[in-house]
Parts: sequence; structure tokens; C-alpha cells
Amino acid sequence: MATRVIIVRHGQSTYNAQKIIQGRCDESVLTDKGIADAQQVGQTLQALQIDAFYCSPLQRARQTAQTIYSRLENPPQLQPTKKLMEIDLPLWEKLKKDQVTTKFADEYHQWKTEPDQLKMVLEDGTEHYPVRALYQQAQEFWQDTIAKHQGQTILIVAHNGINRCLIMSAIGISRDRYHSIQQSNCCLNILNFTGDFGDPVQLESLNQTSHLGLPVPPVRPSHLGPRLLLVRHGETNWNKESRFQGIRDIPLNDNGRSQGRKASTFLQNVPIDFAVSSSMLRPKETAEIILEEHLGVTLSTTPELIEICHGLWEGMLESEIQSEYADLLQQWKDQPETVQMPEGENLQQVWDRGVSAWNKIAQAHSNTETPQTGLVVAHDAINKVILCYLLGLKPDNFWNIKQGNCAVNVIDYPNGASGKPVLQAINITTHLSGGSIIDKTAAGAL
Repeated sequence: MATRVIIVRHGQSTYNAQKIIQGRCDESVLTDKGIADAQQVGQTLQALQIDAFYCSPLQRARQTAQTIYSRLENPPQLQPTKKLMEIDLPLWEKLKKDQVTTKFADEYHQWKTEPDQLKMVLEDGTEHYPVRALYQQAQEFWQDTIAKHQGQTILIVAHNGINRCLIMSAIGISRDRYHSIQQSNCCLNILNFTGDFGDPVQLESLNQTSHLGLPVPPVRPSHLGPRLLLVRHGETNWNKESRFQGIRDIPLNDNGRSQGRKASTFLQNVPIDFAVSSSMLRPKETAEIILEEHLGVTLSTTPELIEICHGLWEGMLESEIQSEYADLLQQWKDQPETVQMPEGENLQQVWDRGVSAWNKIAQAHSNTETPQTGLVVAHDAINKVILCYLLGLKPDNFWNIKQGNCAVNVIDYPNGASGKPVLQAINITTHLSGGSIIDKTAAGAL
């Protein structure tokens, strides 16, 4: 049984509102908005059974945790721990961002481009690497905590930086990708640990904000490049039956079309300037349903985004594959990057064409007068390899990423396609389950 971990960033603080760098400074407290958002988090989590509850001891996180605690039913004891303290930026704390960019111009540039290389020399001559130290701190938290709560649900309330490092270290994202994932105030993230720290971990969702009235995180004012909304197609009967479909052109079922309509409503107030889908029926129909709320947007299709070809497995149930290809099926589950599908594709082939198509889309919409938002609808395997690529992962991380039917992912290119992307949200499915933060879509075959 998996160990579920729900990670929350603290609510808006007084220093957040003033754009002051906080680090481990413990002067700021929650604003009225921060308190209201924390109350909403508590309401959202109210019905879940929480078995362990940890928080940072810094007051903005502790106040958020206490506010959430007051809304939970039969919550466990709240446990503050220094292992969840925010990144230590001693030379920048209590300065505004524009002061740091002026006074520490070279260091700030390195912070944005090579965060794990940033070095601060303290008054006593000590060399301090903030991101490296925080990443190690996150690893130590997991090593101390996961073994204690096997098969349970853990709730964590902490900070932007430490949350990033908790997620990154759990699924194998390297330290240099520190700025590649976003954490909004009072967001929710979900990780599923299959065993101890070091065993496979699934990122079920990243940076959920819909419980705060924000379907997707807002675009930042300084944003220059495209925003891409990557969506998996709606459910098919073969998804529901756990039948491998691959490149078989299976259409949506009634529930899949309903999911498409829910995604359309969910994204109706999100501007969409262009749309691309796989050329197969199920993603194409999903995209067309979503675009019913965005009249005038033309849908283009590309075969590069079609699903992985399972070859002889297509049309078979997992139980049937187990009978004929037991060893290869187990290999697919344990080491997917090593599997050549019988008369089909391997993951590297899917990776190469999926990433190629993705980069073409990002590049084609990077040199516009105003930043554009595009809808891209594809498949489980395609979405997973694209997200792994964007996170700096490899094909062997394939199962670390979850993609529910009609899930929404949000990817920003703040500096255009030539710059590093930012994963604003991954696998958002709240629009499909009455607001539940848990992905309840069919767990069927690809």
C-alpha cells in the first residue's frame, strides 16, 4: 500500500505581499488573504484521514498549519520540525527583490540560471551553498519520516523552496532544476511513495490551486514566452477495461466526452490562442470539446503526438498479456525504458518524436508580440515523456509521473522556447471529481 504525502505551501505572508525575501527570517506573518486561503485548504482536506502532520517551525508556516488543523476532523498531533525550514539565504533576507538584483547582480543571475551553484560567503568566511544544503535537508526529512508512516497519509505544511526540494529529491529531479517547478501560496501537491525513501515515487499532482478559485496558476507579469496547457484525452472504453490501446484509434466513451466538457468548463476563462492535438480520434475529440468554449481557435493535428505503439499487446487486457508475456510485462513495470514492445515501439522512440513535436510547438509560438497560450492534447505515454523531459528526467522515470484522463498540466516559458520551462502545474483533475484533490480517473492501460 502506498504512502500518500500531501504537501502545502504556507499562505501569503506580509513579506510575500511586500516582495521581501524571507528565507529563514521569522518576522513575517500571514496576511488576511493568507489566513483565508489556509482556511480553504483546511476545508478542502477536511474529509481526508490524515495520519501524521508535520510543519516548519517558522511562524508563517506554523500559522498556516494551525489554521488547517482547526478545520480537520480528528487530526493527529502537529509536529514542527527544523527539517522543513525554508532555504537559508542569510545575505539576502529582509531585502526586496529589486535591492538584491542591484546589490548582488552577478549572484542573482547565477541564482536564476544555476541555482545549485550559488555560493554565499558568510562573515566568518564559511562558504554556504543554499540550494545544495536545502536539497540535502529534504533528503534527510524523507529518510527520517517515510519509514515511520508506511501505508499512511502524511500532511506537510512548509515553504516554497523546501517544498520544491522535497518533490525534486523524491522523484529524482536534480538540484539544478530548482526553478523548474512552481509553488503557489497554499497550493497542494501529492506524492505516492511505494516503499522507503529511494524506492519509486509517483508525482500525482503538482501545485493544485483550484481550491483557491484559481483553475490554473496565473501568468506572471514578466512572462515573455508561451504558456502551454498539456491535456490527456478523456476516457475510452479500453481505458475503463484496462485494455492496451496504443495506436488503435479508439474513440471517447460517454464518460470521456463528459470529462472533456468538464475540462472545457474548467478552462473556459483561460485565454487560448492556438490548439494542437495528436491526430488520433480520442485526443482530437477531447480538444474539440474543450474548444467549444473558445470559438475561433483552429485545431491542428500532428502524428508525432500519437500514443506509444504497443504492437502485439494492443487490444489485450493486462491479464491476457500476463499469460503470454509475463516477464516482459514485469519488465515494463520495473524498467520501462528497457522494453521493446513486440512489433511496436520502445520509450526512446516515443520520447524522440514526442519531445520533437513539443519543442516545435513551443518554438513556433515564442516570437509573438504578446505571449500566447496554447492547448496541446495528447496521450498518457506522450504526456509522461514530455513532462519527464521538461523536468530533466529520463525515460526510466516514466512511472514517476501520473496522467489522469482529461488531466491538465501547465507549462510556462518565461523567456521563450530558448529558456528553461517552468512546470506550473501537473495532473490537475479536480474538475473531474467534484473538487477532490485526489486523481480518481480510470487507472487503465495506455
